[in-house]
Amino acid sequence: MFIILAVPIGLVLGFLMGGRLDRLSEIRFEWAWLAVVGLAVQVLLFSTPIGGSFRGGVGEAIYVASTGLVLVAVWRNLRVPGLALVALGAISNLAAIVANGGVMPTTPEALAAAGLDPLDGFSNSAVLEDPAVAPLTDIFALPPWLPFANVFSIGDVLIALGVVIVVAIGMRRGDPASRPA
Repeated sequence: MFIILAVPIGLVLGFLMGGRLDRLSEIRFEWAWLAVVGLAVQVLLFSTPIGGSFRGGVGEAIYVASTGLVLVAVWRNLRVPGLALVALGAISNLAAIVANGGVMPTTPEALAAAGLDPLDGFSNSAVLEDPAVAPLTDIFALPPWLPFANVFSIGDVLIALGVVIVVAIGMRRGDPASRPA
């Protein structure tokens, strides 16, 4: 949910830089369907009862695979300004998820700071006793008084920054002054 905040921030910056909303349609994103499939799988996995029905590592494998699908689509479009940061963040998150058996670790402290309770079922963030690559995990939190309060990682920050850049620069794409020299 943290990344959702990047879109309105990118829009505001785009407008402040003299951009226009209709220019976002000029961004050529190849293999978009792959990213949509990967994200849709994650929405089903973490926002519906379906995710809680997987046992024996199936949910974890689906999470890794769906994250990989999104990363492949992003990688295919690295020429779009901002997507290199998105890719770096996605790689960071995927490394943490794979290193921890298909879950993104968090801490009880981060969950408490976000006003969240540890979940019993399969979730995109789980408290692990001694997570691998701990600095890459969901150790930060948006407080509950902010919209979409949740835990997040440094990878999520990189993804969000990349999305802000994609949107803000994408709104200026038709402007001759925004083109590289």
